[in-house]
This record gives sequence, C-alpha cells and structure tokens, in this order.
Amino acid sequence: MNEPRKRRVFPFTAVIGQEEMRLALLLNVIDPRIGGVMIMGDRGTGKSTTIRGLADLLPDIEVVAGDPYNSSATDPDLQSSEVCERLQRNETLIIEPRQVPMVDLPLGATEDRLCGTIDIEKALSEGVRAFEPGLLAKANRGFLYVDEVNLLDDHLVDVLLDSAASGWNTVEREGVSVRHPARFVLIGSGNPEEGELRPQLLDRFGMSVEVRTVRDPELRVQVVEQRTAFDNDPDGFSNAVNGNQFALQQRIVDAQQRLNQVSIDDDLRLRISAVCSELDVDGLRGDIVTNRAARALAAFESRTEVNEEQIARVASCCLRHRLRKDPLEQIDSGDRVVKVFCQVFERDGSNDCTDFKLALTA
Repeated sequence: MNEPRKRRVFPFTAVIGQEEMRLALLLNVIDPRIGGVMIMGDRGTGKSTTIRGLADLLPDIEVVAGDPYNSSATDPDLQSSEVCERLQRNETLIIEPRQVPMVDLPLGATEDRLCGTIDIEKALSEGVRAFEPGLLAKANRGFLYVDEVNLLDDHLVDVLLDSAASGWNTVEREGVSVRHPARFVLIGSGNPEEGELRPQLLDRFGMSVEVRTVRDPELRVQVVEQRTAFDNDPDGFSNAVNGNQFALQQRIVDAQQRLNQVSIDDDLRLRISAVCSELDVDGLRGDIVTNRAARALAAFESRTEVNEEQIARVASCCLRHRLRKDPLEQIDSGDRVVKVFCQVFERDGSNDCTDFKLALTA
C-alpha cells in the first residue's frame, strides 16, 4: 500500500519580501531559547504561509517510535516519563524520523485540548485512568502557532507562556499526574486593529516583528505570479526551488551545530545592556534575548564571534516590544531602538542603522 502523498507547502525560500519576519523565524530555529516570535501586521501578508514553509523546510527529527510526545532517544530534557522508564529498564528503543511538528492553536481551544486530559474512552471501556495528550505534547520539538493571539483567552495565554518558558507541561487530572516535555518555538500573530496585547504577554516573546502590505505594484505582481504558479503546479514549483531549499536547510543545520562555539565580546555585552538601560527596558529579558539572537545570527553567517552589524540587525526585533508606550510620542518604537543603538555604538545613523536585510538564498 502506497503512503499518502504529503501535501505541498509553499516553499520558504520562495516567499518574497518580509525579510525581518523570515530572519526572526530562522534565528529562533537556530536557538529556540530566544523565546519565539510575535508577528503583528496586516491580514494577507504571508504570515501563516511563511511559518508553514519554515516547518516544511527543516530536516526530519528522530523520535521514539509510538511516543506521542516526540521524545528524543538521547536527550533527557526531551523525553517523556514513559521513555525514561523504558531506558531505566534497558529496553531497546525503536527510532523513526518524523517531520518537525507544526501545530495550530485555534482560538476556541479549551485548556484540556491544550494541556491534555483524561482519556474517557479508556476509562469507560477498560476502567483505566489514562492520559490523552494535548496540543502542547504534539508541539514538542516543533512550532506552536497562535493566530490572532491578541484574541486568545487570558487563562490560555498564561498556560501557554508557562510551558514555553519552562519547556515542560504538568497536568493534574482526576488522580492522574503527568509531566512531559513541551519544548517548542512559540509564534504568535495578530492584527493591531483587533486589539492590543498585554505588555506582560508581549514581554514573554523573544522577538517581535511588524509586517506590512507590499505597496510596490511590480512586487505585488511578482507575489501574485509566484502564488499562481505554485497553485497550478505545486510539485513543479517546489522542484524548481529545491536547490535553494536544501542550501538553506544545510545552513540552518550548520548554524545549530556552530552555535555553542560563538562568543560575544564583553564590550559588546556592555553596549547591549547600555542600549536596554537607555531605553528604560524593564527586566533583563531584553539583554538576554539580544545576546542570544546576535549569537544565532553570527552562527548562521558562519562566524564564531559576534560583531556590531549582527547586533544592529537584531536589536530592533528584540527590544521594540519591550518599550513603554508613550501616547504623546510620535516616533515609532523600532526607530527609537535604532536611534539609541546609534548613540551607544557611536554611529552616525545615516545609512548603517536603518536597513539591515538578510539575503536568505545567498
């Protein structure tokens, strides 16, 4: 019996524009400890398409066969309690490849659907208290995407952020206690016109990007042509960009392996903290995330030392959403970050502080 053919996803490298969003997503894949991405912007700007394309681009992960938590056979931090018990009994684990999970959290989801609940069918038929894993289990070692996150119920947001921060999900239901790994890249998207996000929620996302509708007519026509070509012949379109896809996949894998070798000079750390202090950023998440994002970018660019350019390209994404809102201030929050960065790093700000693009297919 032939396996069902996998549904084609629009290739990540074929997405036109939105460089800042693509860069932020790539850096979170290289170092998931950055803490995820909040994508705010207009409808129909390719947010969901880009995220699904990235999940499809990544190489398969090795998981323990039959395990609902995508457990790793070698990393204890990515193993469910069942797998740990099997290893303690010296059982031989069967390994199988699995596509990086991409899980959508619907707005109407309940806490039980998110965290997991009691398996009613087993309880009734076998009289056994068994746990039915939720979306957090399915998302382990992958992506959890929340569209319209600004409309999500507050209690679900709290549960989601706690799991994203700790990497674990703990459920206590009717005498059943389960703790399983929940390491995922949290991606939220929303339209500012449909409601503002709580500052506490914004701060928990590692990076924030803003996407806007393309205004250039020629670029719009190019986007339409690309999408039409893909819809008419998904296989042919995907095959045409396979070389770019494989090259980027290899760069990501190499960057993940190089990440631990990347260092950042003490003077640059001091300047990053000076930028955060000057911007009056609360807490230390801004400092930590900027350091991590700069190191991930250096690894992606095949470097072992962070330089000022890499910090400049990630500073706005890491800090703009942590600034206190001043209703009387006209300047954009991203521009405020750029202005302070230029002051602290002693740049003139005319050219090199405002346009940091990444050639993803280079």
